[in-house]
Amino acid sequence: MFKRSFLKELAGKEGIGVRFLEEQLKRGRVVVPRNKKRKISKPVAIGEGCRIKVNTNIGTSTQKMSVDDELKKIKVAAESGTDTIMDLSVGGNLGRIRKQILKESCVAVGTVPVYEVAFDAERRGASFEKINFNDIMDVLKRQAESGVDFFTIHAGILKSFISAIKRRKRVGGIVSRGGAILARWMYVNKKENPFYENFDKILELAKEYNVTLSLGDALRPGAIADSTDDLQISELKVLGTLVKRCREAGVQVIVEGPGHIRLDEIAVNMILQKKLCDRAPFYVLGPLPTDIAAGYDHISASIGGAIASFYGADFLCVVTPAEHLRLPSLEDIRDGVIASKIAAHSVDVLRFKDEWKKDYQLSLYRARRNWEKLFPLTIDEKKARKYRKVKSNFTDMCTMCGKFCSLKIIEKCDLLK
Repeated sequence: MFKRSFLKELAGKEGIGVRFLEEQLKRGRVVVPRNKKRKISKPVAIGEGCRIKVNTNIGTSTQKMSVDDELKKIKVAAESGTDTIMDLSVGGNLGRIRKQILKESCVAVGTVPVYEVAFDAERRGASFEKINFNDIMDVLKRQAESGVDFFTIHAGILKSFISAIKRRKRVGGIVSRGGAILARWMYVNKKENPFYENFDKILELAKEYNVTLSLGDALRPGAIADSTDDLQISELKVLGTLVKRCREAGVQVIVEGPGHIRLDEIAVNMILQKKLCDRAPFYVLGPLPTDIAAGYDHISASIGGAIASFYGADFLCVVTPAEHLRLPSLEDIRDGVIASKIAAHSVDVLRFKDEWKKDYQLSLYRARRNWEKLFPLTIDEKKARKYRKVKSNFTDMCTMCGKFCSLKIIEKCDLLK
């Protein structure tokens, strides 16, 4: 699938052995999203034994269609340390937008093809309820040919679930856009999910272009009241069977997960996914352990993301402060990426020596108030420098303690020598 020289370089960046990486790829426990039609200057390995990766969602909405704004978000996300980008655009010229995003991004780019399928139907004056699998394949081929590295495919929500969805009366309903579109399609047409019914054809296309499939969680809980309910678990079981089919077809696969999850259920969700999906890379949105953090959901997500990563999640989707409220701004993107990177690092520091050394070295510099050597080691150097840039007569201490600096007091006791 990949040349050994490429894998050797990638393994070096990860701090793992190339043979280990090759074995994990062979088993499907690690993926490297990279369309054969596109060159990526910053490819990454995602999965068990690798560092926790972070994805950032961008894209136009039906209300805001500025391509320039979304391209700026790519730059901000990359500067803040994102490992991948997803284009979730649903407004404007989607083909042109995707082309520009693929050109601008130095990291792997993913999409949710059903968005464009529904968008195309409405553009033609028809409802998305009228789409068929030919419409879906047209979009998949178009996106694969353009160089998209990974697809979110909502193939786990089945026709048999529709009555249960209606009966269950979830507090949060269906919060997945793709899931809602397909649930409505199945309800109106009384037919099986076309992504599930034609999954083998999707696999053939993915294999041809080396597109990684990210199996979408259409029924992820959108409220902690719905955490780990029967709908979520039923879909996860289907995703487990689809993982096997992907591997048999030689297609790289990721599994997407929740969502809003109670704090005490995060660990069991990670363990259950790894069991049902044979340790396939797990990609989680958050998870969010509380519903009341509007405007601060990046913090809620970083708490859930750290716990999830510790118990097996491999890939964190950035949640910004704008979640549930609006299309994120540049500042929202930056804050969201940083929050997710903190969550990822809090687990990586336990597993990788060089991550541990960053914290250790920074602490040494902090103890000596060596600001210039400390700043480059921080997760957000720009903000750290900005906060330190204050008017003060105390150049070797912070303005919180001033002359009562604990470190200065201890130094006089020669306790650090």
